[in-house]
Amino acid sequence: MKLRIGDKVRFLNETGEGVVSRFKDKNTAFVELPDGFEIPYPIKSLVPIHTELILNPEVENMSIDAENSISDTIYFVIEPDHEMPILASEYSIYLFNSSSYILLFTYSIMDDEYFQTIKHGELGAFQKILLKTVKMNFFAEYNFHKIECLLYKNTHFRSQIPVAQVISVNKKSLNESILLKHEEFKRPVYAFLLKDEFIVTRNVEQDLSADDINRLKAIKEFKTPARISRSKKEQQKMMEKEVDLHIEELVDNVNGLSNHEMLSIQMERFEKELDSAMASGVKKITFIHGVGNGRLKHEILSVLKDTRGLTFHDAPYKTYGYGATQVNIL
Repeated sequence: MKLRIGDKVRFLNETGEGVVSRFKDKNTAFVELPDGFEIPYPIKSLVPIHTELILNPEVENMSIDAENSISDTIYFVIEPDHEMPILASEYSIYLFNSSSYILLFTYSIMDDEYFQTIKHGELGAFQKILLKTVKMNFFAEYNFHKIECLLYKNTHFRSQIPVAQVISVNKKSLNESILLKHEEFKRPVYAFLLKDEFIVTRNVEQDLSADDINRLKAIKEFKTPARISRSKKEQQKMMEKEVDLHIEELVDNVNGLSNHEMLSIQMERFEKELDSAMASGVKKITFIHGVGNGRLKHEILSVLKDTRGLTFHDAPYKTYGYGATQVNIL
């Protein structure tokens, strides 16, 4: 079981509950009690107080008693930055694991005919993770969002069927959906159910049929394609990329676009290209943003400062003047 700071917990062997405030070591957490006192407690003797989203809008959200039967569920959640949808400008995308299983997950979006991985990792039981924060036009460009999860526990557990779902999200589908309140989130959210059927009595494993065996025998030996020999300079060039963010390069016609709309389009392309470069093994990417009033460069640097796994600096002056930023991906 993984706990995080801020988790609500109850004590396994005595009455009482509190909030995890910090960790002493890997075996001990400090729990802040309702009266404000903080006490150290063995992590193995703490039980998370977990909740689940109720998809029926007529039913109020409820807490689930951890000591009774738990309804395991996994959700794909979108949280607007305002309670009134018409006033929302940003949307935070989460994977919410309201189950007792640990998840190994990947989150991908469909770019043309291929999927591009945005985030992957491990998510503990009864925890959520922020996958990405986006504008509404992100959903216009990327309708299909794919979540894949493998489920396991660090103790004995029943094997579960993995999650592999593609969810279609766009402005129309969100407008037709109902916002749900939940204490795990500051504002009402859109919730998409990924999994609620967990194996209890029957096994996941199935015996291979005769047809399955015949199909396996018919598969030809797989051979790895021969490697193409390239010079070190060619290989290095393939791992470099240049992206021009001038608005004229991104849209056919700028007439009618406000400064805010143009900046949003440029930042969407910047984030898309940065995510793609980090996922595909590109080592250096240069963003040409021009000089202008410096607003685009300021926004780009703000994102880069909060992004791990890279360094950045002004691109070579001889080539770009003062109008480009070079990002080195570690």
